[in-house]
Amino acid sequence: MAAAQGQFSDHSDDAERNALPRAFRQAVDAFAAARLRPEIEVERTRPPQRLAPHAYALEAAVVDDDEDLADGRLVLLHDPSGHEAWKGTFRLVTLVRAELEPEMAVDPLLPEVCWSWLTGALEARGLFHGEAGGTVTRAGSHYFGALAERRPATQIEIRASWTPLEGRDGVPDTAAHLAAWCDLLCQVAGLPPSTPDASSGVVSLPQRRGPDAR
Repeated sequence: MAAAQGQFSDHSDDAERNALPRAFRQAVDAFAAARLRPEIEVERTRPPQRLAPHAYALEAAVVDDDEDLADGRLVLLHDPSGHEAWKGTFRLVTLVRAELEPEMAVDPLLPEVCWSWLTGALEARGLFHGEAGGTVTRAGSHYFGALAERRPATQIEIRASWTPLEGRDGVPDTAAHLAAWCDLLCQVAGLPPSTPDASSGVVSLPQRRGPDAR
């Protein structure tokens, strides 16, 4: 990531921005107000095409001691005419990935726990949302031949989308949604909660071992 840790990096063209709907511009601008943990690096990336008339995308990584513990992508979609499946004019879509420790990877309840981290991160910040849906995928890798010395690895992947509640001005609190999404990233990465109150009822992945651990 090129952005400074704990900061939001954006590079927008003024002419391009002025052509966008007011509500979408405000929703994008609000991302910059999010207060993020210092372990988070986040910056703008190319959004997907054809999902909505307007789209904006961010990518982020959780970095601790120069080691990437988790990474992900958050996409803001906007259709001024509304979308029947969304039941709103905005939609947030995410992909989050992290490598797991072996003892956590075999937990049969892992998918349910990971999904609860997403919904819990939104609820912890008082973010009402609708039409949430997604998948949690657990994939294992075993190494052979010249790579045989590497220990088996398991990766968790969360794909999800939800409709953020729009305010009276028709704009959702995207700063809070970004902060909640970063809470999810940190939890998947195995970092401890940032505040004592945040630890209530929360189960985190074990903290990552160093690259030479077996």
